[in-house]
Amino acid sequence: MTPADTGASTVVDAASAAPAVPDSVEPSDSRMAPGGPGYRRMSFALFLAGVATFALLYSTQALLPLISGDLGVTASDASWTVAAATGGLALFVLPMSALSERFGRRTVMTASLAVAVTVGLLVPFAPSLPALVALRAVQGAALAGLPASATAYLAEEVRPRALVTAIGLFVAGNSVGGMSGRVITGWVAQEWGWRVAVGVVGLVAVACAVAFRLLLPAPRHFAPGSLRPRVLVRTVRDHLANPLLRRLYAIGALFMTVFGGVYTVIGYRLAEAPFSLPQGLIGSIFLVYLVGTVSASTAGRLVGRLGRRGALYLGAGTTAAGLLLSLAPSLPLVLLGLVLITAGFFAGHAVASSAVGKTAQHGRAQASALYQSAYYVGSSAGSTVGAVAFHSGGWAGTVGVGVLAVLGVVVITVSGSLAARRAAGTPVRVLSLPR
Repeated sequence: MTPADTGASTVVDAASAAPAVPDSVEPSDSRMAPGGPGYRRMSFALFLAGVATFALLYSTQALLPLISGDLGVTASDASWTVAAATGGLALFVLPMSALSERFGRRTVMTASLAVAVTVGLLVPFAPSLPALVALRAVQGAALAGLPASATAYLAEEVRPRALVTAIGLFVAGNSVGGMSGRVITGWVAQEWGWRVAVGVVGLVAVACAVAFRLLLPAPRHFAPGSLRPRVLVRTVRDHLANPLLRRLYAIGALFMTVFGGVYTVIGYRLAEAPFSLPQGLIGSIFLVYLVGTVSASTAGRLVGRLGRRGALYLGAGTTAAGLLLSLAPSLPLVLLGLVLITAGFFAGHAVASSAVGKTAQHGRAQASALYQSAYYVGSSAGSTVGAVAFHSGGWAGTVGVGVLAVLGVVVITVSGSLAARRAAGTPVRVLSLPR
């Protein structure tokens, strides 16, 4: 069986689904490639879509201490403003992917952004926590049309050898959106409150949505599929029957459990002694997302040097090191820990999500949707469980949840490597990296 079938890692995994002849001598391949027509416009458009998605999705995360104080609720209660958005996305990503198979990736992405930014302009006027949570759930459901449709669009419109890099740029947009949304809300909220802050994020997202629609090239390789439930169920069943896809879904969920828990709770920790930081500085902590922008955009080169398995081990190890380092009662060490957590997470996410697009031979939108669903279930679980662990055991409790999730990533990667090597009849060397 090939590595794509078994989950085995290769030296250049990004090329596992590529044609035998290099792109440079394939004039008949009309898909986009770096340096070719439309590639930069496409990359920038999807980068902006990623910015808008993460800015909106996590717009309340850096503001949870202020929301708790304003609405008189606990940290675990306020965390539902994050969990509801990510949970809504996880619940609706599969139905939205089915719509993109029928009506087109660009159409669904445009409609999703339009609804999400409209709701984003209503969020500042929520009169109570239940109303705020409900609006955030609707917003998350609307955003569900972006992630799976974007990765399916790239899998169809970009040459295989450039796919990891292209998806890495989209993920990099996610990191920029997450960073800018939190930094902007931190400083704006310090002066004018959390409601004005989330309103400003909504306006930024409107600008990104308009630019996205104007820039994204029309799809040239999309073939409409069926909306029949029986076809959708069969496609989903086929994907879930694939052991490699199941492992990738679990890895995405576990990486996001770490990330969701850490960044939901970090604001509370930094607002307390011995740090006692003001809201503006707490929001600025999220500048470490820039590290994620770099690690995600270079995921293709990382896979080329270490293989998919090696890249996942490196991402998990970097994340675990950051978690342990963040336990120190020193602000510089906590910041360094967040840098490592962010770098490891975004690298692992880019590697896993791009592998889904290459592995699925049909119904790519559904394959990507299942990954995104698992990914955001992990985010919801991390936000909720991380907040509960912080309430009962402090920051050490949140770190404990994260370490367990990272161990899960390692166990799944090792088990996949063992299964692949046994199937190929090669000697088992679980932790040795490809040469």
